[in-house]
Amino acid sequence: MPLAEGRGAFRYANFRHYMTARMLATIASEMQAVAVGWQVYALTHRALDLGLVGLAQFLPGMLLFLVAGQTADRFPRQRILQCCYVAFAGISAVLLVLTLRGLTSVWPVYAVLVWNGVVRSFNGPASQAFLPLVVPQEVFPNAVALGSGVFQGAMIAGPMVGGLVYGLTGSPAPVYAGSVAACLSAMVLMGRIRVQAAERPRGVARPGVVLDGLRYLWRAKLTLGAISLDMFAVLLGGAVALLPVYAKDILGVGATGLGILRGAPGTGAVIMAMVLAHRPLKRHAGAIMLWCVAGFGACTVVFGLSRNVALSVAALMTMGACDIVSVVVRHTLVQISTPDEMRGRVSAVNMMFIGASNEVGQFESGVTAAWLGAVPAVVAGGLGTILIVVLWSRLFPELRRVNELQPARQA
Repeated sequence: MPLAEGRGAFRYANFRHYMTARMLATIASEMQAVAVGWQVYALTHRALDLGLVGLAQFLPGMLLFLVAGQTADRFPRQRILQCCYVAFAGISAVLLVLTLRGLTSVWPVYAVLVWNGVVRSFNGPASQAFLPLVVPQEVFPNAVALGSGVFQGAMIAGPMVGGLVYGLTGSPAPVYAGSVAACLSAMVLMGRIRVQAAERPRGVARPGVVLDGLRYLWRAKLTLGAISLDMFAVLLGGAVALLPVYAKDILGVGATGLGILRGAPGTGAVIMAMVLAHRPLKRHAGAIMLWCVAGFGACTVVFGLSRNVALSVAALMTMGACDIVSVVVRHTLVQISTPDEMRGRVSAVNMMFIGASNEVGQFESGVTAAWLGAVPAVVAGGLGTILIVVLWSRLFPELRRVNELQPARQA
């Protein structure tokens, strides 16, 4: 049975090419994120400016997610992804040039990050909606778990490489140069994928079409509950935004340590993703997801209070392991239960939720840290995540009753 084989989806060349391209692009993004965070904090020494890094990248996605979703449903997703990877390379190149010319203000960096947010708003829906096209449906849950493992592996490698290179050279310039090379390599790999082009609607779309993703999710309460749970939980538990503060002022581990801290959630996520690939959630998937999101909040509290590097890394790893369960459940529900002709629009809404949880979470953490301090901000966020789990289990009782992640059950 293909689903029972941990490496089932890797038997398909399209999946291997796609995952390698996505891994390279993610490594580039995470390398760049470490460099930007450390560079901005070194210039200003203000936690609020780290929050603005997230906000600058989220706002374009909030404004463009409906257009981006419709684009993913009307144009070849493979070509969209290739164009996005070229644009990401251009963004890293601009950051490289700004650094080499000497930065005395963070505002040029914010301007580039807004551009990065625009590209991400188109990359996200196309990427999520493209995955079901590269593997047969019967191995899709396995592909989600394996793909999440590859993605989280990149989330480990990117920060560690970025932090190490920054720490050894004392400059973000080599990090940005590496990001350019990785993104261009991802673009080339995407060109090696061979999928049958789906028929796309021609002509000008009626205005209401772009809202179909929102209408669909409003009817699909189970899917809406899953993605909104993730949004609010991660939004409140956004400790990652304040990692430069912890690395510099609380734990004292420097730029190299920042890379290790930022890669720790990915380490835990990779371990859990491999477990899920070999042993899929066959029973009580919804309840397990809720408990894991609560665990994410509890580990956020532990990290916030910790002054020991080993304990902090362990808490971040456990956060990543808990988070990946929610990712696998949510992504499987969204993609399997959604018709292909609407996957772009539904994925765009999903990506907007993810962007809200990540980037707005960074801004929330930065503002709260500016008011209360970094430690109270992280602890309050973790407690808020636990409260959200309790509230969502009441608002969306369907989540507790999800058993197996089967297409027929969720359609």
